[in-house]
Formats: sequence, structure tokens, C-alpha cells
Amino acid sequence: MKVLIAYYSRTGNTEKIAEIIKDELNADIERIDDGDKYKGPIGYMKGGFNAVTGRLNEIKPTEKNPLHYDLTIIGSPVWASSLAPGVSQYIRQNRKNFTNVAGFVSCGSGGGEKTLKQMSDECGKQLKASLILNSEDMKSDLNKKINTFINKI
Repeated sequence: MKVLIAYYSRTGNTEKIAEIIKDELNADIERIDDGDKYKGPIGYMKGGFNAVTGRLNEIKPTEKNPLHYDLTIIGSPVWASSLAPGVSQYIRQNRKNFTNVAGFVSCGSGGGEKTLKQMSDECGKQLKASLILNSEDMKSDLNKKINTFINKI
């Protein structure tokens, strides 16, 4: 199975998860790049506001077309119980090209279920598998939870 992982990461947590999944599945990977619009404390607040209000921002063009993959795994941080705006933009640009979709989110504490539902709704597809990792998971049983997610795919 040919797998693409497309993710956005502000702090590096979502990127860490994406890299582990990439290595386990021998997948291709694509970082969703919004030009660092959300750096620093002001960027953090702006990002949460944009996520809640549904404001999207431009992302840099991606290189890999999800149409050429059996599965696209989308990764996003949870911002105010919502997808990061760059992830929403990526999904809107590519939703017609997704064959199958799985998703994972990283969050400080809550909002993961709502964010995964948003991901599924925006993709127009049921997620084949989903994963929520909070800040405690990032410190303890990260690989165990990721392997459980991979086994569902």
C-alpha cells in the first residue's frame, strides 16, 4: 500500500508523530507550509482565532498528489478544538484526490474528537483510522499508541 502523510506542525509535536508513522509505514511525507504565520505568542492567539472562525490562509504549493496514493494520513495540531487553518486549506485543495484517509491530531488536553470529526467532514470521507495524542502521551506511551493506530489501517 502506497501511503502519503500530510501534516502541519507549529511546535514540532505533530511533526514528531508524522515522522514515526512515516518510518513505520515507509511512507512519503509532505509538510503543509503556511510560511510560519503563527510563530510566537501572538501567532498562537491568531491561529486559535482563525481556527475557531474558519478563516483559512494560503499554504505553499505541495509536491505530492494524494491521487497517486492508496491512503493519505493527515496530521494536525488541535487549535481551539479545530484543525489548524493550513490543514483545512490543504484538505479543501485536495479532497477530490483522496482515495482513503486516516487522521491524527496532537493536543494539549482536549478537543481531539471534535477536530477529527471536522477532518472527516472536510474530507467528505470516513476516516479509516484515527489517533489523538495529548501532551501526556507525547511523554509516555507514544510509540504504543502510534502502533495501535497503524494496526487499524
